Amino acid sequence: MTDKDNAVFNTTRQPPNLRSGLADMLMAQIESGDLKPGQRLPTEQAIMTATGVSRTIVREALATLRAKGLITTRQGLGAFVSNDPTPRSFSIIPNDLQSIDEVLRVLELRMGIEYEAAGLAALRRTQEDIDRMQDRLDALDKALEQGGYGAQEDYAFHRSILVATQNSYYSRLFDTFGNIMVPRQWARLDKMTSAERKRHAARMRREHHAIFAAIRDGNDSAARRAIRTHLSKSTARFEELRDASTSS
Repeated sequence: MTDKDNAVFNTTRQPPNLRSGLADMLMAQIESGDLKPGQRLPTEQAIMTATGVSRTIVREALATLRAKGLITTRQGLGAFVSNDPTPRSFSIIPNDLQSIDEVLRVLELRMGIEYEAAGLAALRRTQEDIDRMQDRLDALDKALEQGGYGAQEDYAFHRSILVATQNSYYSRLFDTFGNIMVPRQWARLDKMTSAERKRHAARMRREHHAIFAAIRDGNDSAARRAIRTHLSKSTARFEELRDASTSS
């Protein structure tokens, strides 16, 4: 490894969010051209020395870049920037959501997408769409009543709203999230008392039913308000979890 190859890393500072921060830093250097197509990355040890993070963090950051198609690895030779390092499609993978801050960023993105989608769904939904949303809502209610997380059912309900826009780009974009958009490990239901879990389930049911009713009734402004309320309260919940973990 030449001094020139290591130059980018010799001036880096320890990323504040470790895994996601290191991956973001490397992606920025690839996108800016500081790390060029075909260029060999410094060794894991060199990156550790330059950034101050552990070997585990380095390996997980590189795994994120590999999953996004930005780097390739060659046995015995190391990691190289891909010849075509521009991501071919947008995606959110599990390694992206290893902190509450990252989950909050995804919720911000969802707010922008689903706010407009809810309004369009209210204006364009068909009876088939209404029946589909009702089925998904019933499944979510059942999962919550049984004390589960309802993550898959929640995802299916929200996706059915996007389908009801009659614009396939909405659902196709949502499919890049999958049901990891709010990872189960951050819900912390296991930390709640029985009473808290019941209140949480009741709130979830109330908010989802309000969204469904507005779309079913063709009220686009109410549908937008309902989805904003729901995602805003989810955001507040995660902010509380983040603040609690920071202060502990």
